[in-house]
Formats: sequence, C-alpha cells, structure tokens
Amino acid sequence: MNFDFSDDQKLLQGTAREYLTEHAPLSVCRAVLESGSSYSESLWKGIGQLGWLGTSIPEAYGGQGFGRLEMAVLAEEVGRALAPIPFSSSMYLAAEALLQYGSEAQKKKYLPRLATGEAIGTFAHAERPGVQTPASLQTKFDGAAVSGTKVPVADGDVAHFAVLTAKGAKGVALVLADLAGVERTKVESIDPSRSLAALRFAGTPVEVLVGEEQGWAATENLLDRAAVLAAFEQIGGAERAFDLTREFCQGRYAFGKPIAGFQALKHRMADMYVELQLSRSNAYYGAWALSNDSEELRTAACGARVSACDTFELVSQEMIQMHGGVGYTWEYDCHLFYRRAKWTSAVLGTASQWRERLIQRLVA
Repeated sequence: MNFDFSDDQKLLQGTAREYLTEHAPLSVCRAVLESGSSYSESLWKGIGQLGWLGTSIPEAYGGQGFGRLEMAVLAEEVGRALAPIPFSSSMYLAAEALLQYGSEAQKKKYLPRLATGEAIGTFAHAERPGVQTPASLQTKFDGAAVSGTKVPVADGDVAHFAVLTAKGAKGVALVLADLAGVERTKVESIDPSRSLAALRFAGTPVEVLVGEEQGWAATENLLDRAAVLAAFEQIGGAERAFDLTREFCQGRYAFGKPIAGFQALKHRMADMYVELQLSRSNAYYGAWALSNDSEELRTAACGARVSACDTFELVSQEMIQMHGGVGYTWEYDCHLFYRRAKWTSAVLGTASQWRERLIQRLVA
C-alpha cells in the first residue's frame, strides 16, 4: 500500500513552498514577534486569495472542494515557514467543527467567510492548567447563552467567532459564539508570533453545534482531527530546522574542516533524521485515518500528535545546541523554531496528555 501523496498533491506542496519562500521568509515571523502584532495580515490575505483557506471546504460553501490530505500538505508548508497566521485555529478547528457538526444554516453563514479569510475562527476549550475533563469545565451553558472564562485561546484576540465547550445540566455542549462584544485580554505567549488570549463570556448568546448528550465525544473527535493536521505543521517546522542546522554545520569550520564531519555531530544529525522519518510515518497514518473517517483515527491521531511534538522539540533544541554560542542569540533564528515547537506542543494538549489518551484508548 502506498501512503505517499499523489502527484497532484505534491504539485500543490511545491507551489505552496514557492509562495511561502517568497512571501513568508523567517523575517516575516520575526517581524510579527518583535512588533507585538498578532499575525501577518498581508500573508493571511495572500493565502486567502490563493484559495488555501477553502481547501477542505466544499464548493457549495465557497471552498475548493478538496480533502484533508490537501490540507495536510498545506499545513506542513505553513509549519515549515513558521507562518505567523491563524491558520490552525481557523482551519483545523473552527472550519472542521462546522464541517462535522454545523447545520446547513451555520455552514452557509460561516464557511464562505472562512474560505476567503474574511473571518477568523478559533476553538475555546482550556480553562486551567492540566487536562480538561467534563467535571473540570466551569463555563456554564443555560441552553441559549454561556458564561465563564476560557484561557488560553489561540488567536482569541483576533478571531471573529469561536467554537467552545460549555457545561449544561446534562453534560458538555459544543457551541458557536460570535465574539463581537466579548471581553478579550491578550495573554503572554512563549511564541509571540502566535497569539493567545483570555475570553470572558457573560451571558453571551450561542448557537448549538452538538448537544449536551454528545458534546464531549464530539469535542474529542474534533481534537483528534486537529491533532493530525497540527502534526504535519510540526513536522514542517522540524524539517526546516533540521535543514538549516545541517547547512550551518556544513558551512562552519573548526580545525580546518566543516564541523559536520565530526562524528559526534553526525550521530546527532542521524538521530534527528530518524525521528523525523518516524514522525512523518505516524502523521501519514493519521492522515489516512482522517481522510477515510476510519475508526483507527482515535489511536492514529494520538500517535501522530505525540511523535510530532517530541520530534519538533528535539530538533529545535538540537538546532540551538549545534549552532554553538550563536544559537542562543536573538539575531539567529534558532529561538523562532524553539518557540514555535513549544507553542504547538501545548496548544492542543501536551504530548504526555496525548500519551495517556493513547494508553486509555488502546486498553479500551
């Protein structure tokens, strides 16, 4: 069985890489990080005009009508560029929630705006450190409105609407809220090129996506689907960090020869390469399960998430170490990859949480 992408999907990937190489060099990520902006508006507008935001959205709702494999391809290139845009929040979570659970009216209202980039969506779930459970949720749902605080929310300071979890009388509901008028506070992020915010709901009207009886199961399914796409974004970032580290080691000389020729560094590069290939294999398995709506998605998503988190963190740490003294400086780009590795490893739940989820599902 061939798990590789098709020729058309590889062409899409090549086109995306060319565009991002020209319009999203690492200087764009650095500019957002240093300016205090939440994202690059020009880059967001550009990929919207190219139709990337409508990749997995059906043509009936203004999208391109492709599938999750094409979205995975784009996610990898967005990650490779460290693109400072709310791509994951809008595409992996908000759009996916609407595609899976939205009514016809909700899809017609939100999906066309997501497809063009006119609207930014997000997913508001976390309320405190640690694992979120139905018992731990404090945001209340009375059947028509929600009250409570969600923090941290990725891209919550710039999103136009949010899919969020809230506790009702019978369980956890998955609901949709317009964020106009909602109190927002930007919170400090380990990666300032990707913003976080606190959202405070006070009797905010909402539309129900999934009722209280099935809301928690729908939330877990949404996280599984997002985890696979996020894994490709993490792999893209890790592979770029690996490539830059290899180039640096080949061009830096010590004792009259490139440091890439020293055995200790070659072994470390080999270890990183192996980890990258293993995480890519896990991500491919997850993409297959996602695109086929397979029951294996519950375990495949966990494997893809854990592997991608571990790999991106490893490679970004080794990148700093193998750059020597300059690896710690602000002027070099190593810290951009380390920041993004930490941010992506936390925003959907940590690797240890996903390991525990995998164990529980395998046992079940």
